[in-house]
Amino acid sequence: MVIVLNIGIILSFFLGLLLFSKRNKSLSDNILSLWLMVIGLHLTSYFLYYQGYWEKYPHLIGITVPFPFLYGPLLYLYILYSIKSSSHLRKIDFLHFTPFILSYLYMFPFYFLYSIEEKVQVDKGLVDDFDIFTNILLIGFLASVISYSVLAYRKLVQHQKILQENFSYNNRINLNWLRYSIQGIGAAFVAAIVIILREVFDLQFPFNADILFYSLIVAFVVYIGYSGIRQQNIFSNTSLDEQALSEMESEYKKSGLKSDLAVSKHAELIKLMENEKLYLDPKLNLYMLSQKLAVSSNHLSQIINQYEKVNFHDFVNKYRVEEFIQRAQNNRNFSLLANALDSGFNSKSSFNSVFKKFKSVTPSHFMANLK
Repeated sequence: MVIVLNIGIILSFFLGLLLFSKRNKSLSDNILSLWLMVIGLHLTSYFLYYQGYWEKYPHLIGITVPFPFLYGPLLYLYILYSIKSSSHLRKIDFLHFTPFILSYLYMFPFYFLYSIEEKVQVDKGLVDDFDIFTNILLIGFLASVISYSVLAYRKLVQHQKILQENFSYNNRINLNWLRYSIQGIGAAFVAAIVIILREVFDLQFPFNADILFYSLIVAFVVYIGYSGIRQQNIFSNTSLDEQALSEMESEYKKSGLKSDLAVSKHAELIKLMENEKLYLDPKLNLYMLSQKLAVSSNHLSQIINQYEKVNFHDFVNKYRVEEFIQRAQNNRNFSLLANALDSGFNSKSSFNSVFKKFKSVTPSHFMANLK
């Protein structure tokens, strides 16, 4: 247990400092850095308790009790500002930390007015001054993690849909690492429930639940710290400005698009794609294409969805897949990747995943069957 805690503490502070000193860091990097520092402090507090330092220094008792109220908000804000282009928190964001602040305010008398003897009695359960408050905290912790995890996941799914509707490429805007982060918190949360059930119902498990929980925390720290350090702002390589991004994130205004105009623009769209082969541009996005057609991004997205029955991402990549097949047949001296890049794909991983989605087999297998 001591080894696991020491690894977690060292990694939390180390990765937190690396993120804080990261060049060209974003707001999400600062949030993650703070989160890792909080985890490091929380693990340090438990380490001191586990090693018996609370008995030697009773003034340390309960000093990090409200910390679990930080995990949900920090998770949500980290996800939010990983997919949102902003350089500072909004005033409303600070309301997420209200339970954390209120908990400390309620415990103010315990920290500063209770004697050492009284603190020890409370810690050992000999005094029930905080029994009701403790139960409220447990319920609050569980509710906080569940609600914020759900909110973060919904926000991520919503934004993934926006990306699919507006971008034709995946490089640097793949959000799976954020989804895995939420799942990692969920796994640690399940382990925390196991520990709580053990304490409440005095259950015995054939494994050490504490080691399971803190091992998951350490694994989570490693994964999210590493991902946060290597991840770049997903907006850094797009050609969209804030106004265009805001336009793309708005909902369809279907009533504003007349059917005759939609039919006309759809025909113009197909002609433009086939004749000018705009899909060969690896960075093609909905806004750029809408400018070519002189329609709004919302209306163009609606036209593609209504007449092509796919989102913008699949619409463009369908052309790229067919272009690749034609090039691969005509340019057999080129590698598959070279033909893929010439067809508008911007990475090997993106090409493979898109091709398999449309053809149900790998590019190499498909081309081998054509020979």
